[in-house]
Amino acid sequence: MKDQVIIINNARGQLINEQDLTDALNEGRVAAAALDVVSTETIREDNPLLKAKNCLITPHISWAPVESRQRIMECSVENVKSFLEGAPVHVVNG
Repeated sequence: MKDQVIIINNARGQLINEQDLTDALNEGRVAAAALDVVSTETIREDNPLLKAKNCLITPHISWAPVESRQRIMECSVENVKSFLEGAPVHVVNG
């Protein structure tokens, strides 16, 4: 990858080799990183990214915009309505 890229990860922490990213940030090969997830949650005190240059770590909240929470509520209401009408959706048979 080209030097000075910006890494954004809000998928899975395990997608990133944290020591390699730390080294790349500190050496200037990666310009910045914005991470919503890390390899272990809660983040461990010895995680090297905590001391990396230009690294922003958020507390695993990228799912929390108003629009996402609104969709969750709408889906929940529709699920209850469907169940009460005798036509449940999203049924899991175990």
